Amino acid sequence: MLKVDHVAIIGGGFSGVLLAINLLRHGNVRVTLVERRPDRLGRGLAYGAAQADHILNVRAANMSALPDQPGHFVEWLTAQGLGQEGSFATRRDYGAYLCAMLDDARTAAGDRFAIVSDEAVDLVVRDDGAFVGLRSGGVLEADVAVIAPGNLPPHDLPAFAGLGRPAYVNDPWAADIAAGLGRDDVLLLLGSGLTAVDCALSLDSAGYKGKIIALSRRGLAPQAHAPAPPYAARQERPTGPASTLVRMLRDRAAEIGWRNAVDELRPFTPDMWRAASANERSRFLRHLRPYWDVHRHRVAPGVAERLGGLRAQGRLEVRAAKVATAAPDGDGLLIGLRPRGASDSETLKVARVVNCTGPLGDLRRVTDPLLRNLFDRGDIRPDPLAIGIDVDRQCRAIAAHGDAQARLHVVGPMTRGAHWEIVAVPDIRRQVWTLARELTSAHWVEAEGL
Repeated sequence: MLKVDHVAIIGGGFSGVLLAINLLRHGNVRVTLVERRPDRLGRGLAYGAAQADHILNVRAANMSALPDQPGHFVEWLTAQGLGQEGSFATRRDYGAYLCAMLDDARTAAGDRFAIVSDEAVDLVVRDDGAFVGLRSGGVLEADVAVIAPGNLPPHDLPAFAGLGRPAYVNDPWAADIAAGLGRDDVLLLLGSGLTAVDCALSLDSAGYKGKIIALSRRGLAPQAHAPAPPYAARQERPTGPASTLVRMLRDRAAEIGWRNAVDELRPFTPDMWRAASANERSRFLRHLRPYWDVHRHRVAPGVAERLGGLRAQGRLEVRAAKVATAAPDGDGLLIGLRPRGASDSETLKVARVVNCTGPLGDLRRVTDPLLRNLFDRGDIRPDPLAIGIDVDRQCRAIAAHGDAQARLHVVGPMTRGAHWEIVAVPDIRRQVWTLARELTSAHWVEAEGL
């Protein structure tokens, strides 16, 4: 078994910081965390770019960062006077919780924990260790390196290639999206999922009074959390092809309600994904993923109420259509649309377009220098569906030649190809907790009673 004394973690968002905390909790290893944006340390994009009205999509009772301490976040939230177990806390408060955990870990670990404010631009793995090249010119040596890239920025749709500000905004988290726009303007959001929800709420809070159109191929929007009746959850993983599982889910929803029917699959989803064939996974992504996402990843009741208010006022519209063309028109854009189910196209004049299509997953299209170098050298490869980085069940990166690399791991959303459900806190916390125990041999120590 590989002896690990020093772990280098690249990426100081939720996944990277939580892995560092668990490594320090479970073993006597040294940990060095590399993060190029100190202001995002511990928060990442999800919590670092959050505004005051951005609410978590999961109740506080399920948001502990530590799987072995399920009440950890509720205890912190209650102590701060910010809520209790049934609350939907703000993302800013959750970011503060993560930073508090990080501060406690730094204090307890002493010189076993170092944070490097720099950018990792290359990583070379050899038989004798992992060597991280930094933007500043230095090299960080470790026994094992773990990449925690988080969610990568969305890619531009072909129609918007070459377009830029102010008419086209590629960053849905930018603070000045609505600058210069008035009540008579129309703002188009590309996407109608959770990113579009956040953007619409931010625009409303910033004082934008014009119309918002959220556009996606199927015109689906996230459903809301709501009370569900008690039920006896299934104890065994469902089996069978995707078509059978869809029928099972529909039948189960008729019995216990769709929220319960979806939620009871949560413990089995990763194993169901791994058991599915490549063809079944591909069909799921093409045909079922949008429906699964809007039922699985719900919004808080308060958020749903605000969105409903915007729609009732005529200020928010969700449409099902595909963008065919985009052309400059004065300070705005003319968008050619192909509405879903319609034979005729139409033209929409908008003052601004914001890319809310969600994170980039195709490794072949990344521009990040570290990932680009690793990919070009063959040290990492895309997963078979090109939705992330290929890894095995132990989060070891799989090289272009097909072998898993013992000294290079990947955690977080970019491992979705192997695990599928790896974007939410409950999934990531289990992933990094398990990896930390593997790297520190904590599971062997407990098994031997040492």
